Amino acid sequence: MHIHNLSQQNSVLNTFISEIRDVTIQKDQMRFRRNIERIGEVLGYELSKSLHYKTSVITTPLSDCRMRVIDNDIVLCSILRAGIPLHNGLLNYFDMAENAFISAYRHHPDSSDNFEIIVEYLACPDLKNKTLILADPMLATGRSMVTAFEALKPFGTPKDIHLVSTIGAQEGVDYVEEYFDKHTHLWIAAIDETLNEKGYIVPGLGDAGDLSFGDKLQH
Repeated sequence: MHIHNLSQQNSVLNTFISEIRDVTIQKDQMRFRRNIERIGEVLGYELSKSLHYKTSVITTPLSDCRMRVIDNDIVLCSILRAGIPLHNGLLNYFDMAENAFISAYRHHPDSSDNFEIIVEYLACPDLKNKTLILADPMLATGRSMVTAFEALKPFGTPKDIHLVSTIGAQEGVDYVEEYFDKHTHLWIAAIDETLNEKGYIVPGLGDAGDLSFGDKLQH
């Protein structure tokens, strides 16, 4: 797998990451969502450099000019609900993309720290020979990303696969690297070292879905 860890270079992305981590700043849900969206835009820009391009003739008011434009058929798929702001950021840059949505959540059957990933909803176009961008803001154990991709398989085999996350744990990165094809790309804004006993990234930022949209009742 090609792993692109953008935190290895200094950029304004570090500011957005620091703000979504900050316990004081993240109390503002609108600002948290906007920062996730901006991170999606930065990741999308960097991802765009690896896509395929073609030459197109553009007519301006004064003359024609030749431009290199994206030649990929992109399907952007996000894992609900936490993935919505990240999806919006990517969609700001890939506005020509088709869209897919999948729900994947942690189910704790015995009220312990053990959990399984449950998929209940999926809407997806044909993926055959498309460029799939699969986005999940938190790459903790990696199991949600893998479960989501397994659910997408009946919709066709993508030509290219790009995974996008804001923050991941090294364990989750290792898990998806082992599962996905070696030509898959992972675009991530920061990689943290550990998971706690509940499977949350440390230092991480907490629950991205709750910080974006409010607390939820657990079932």
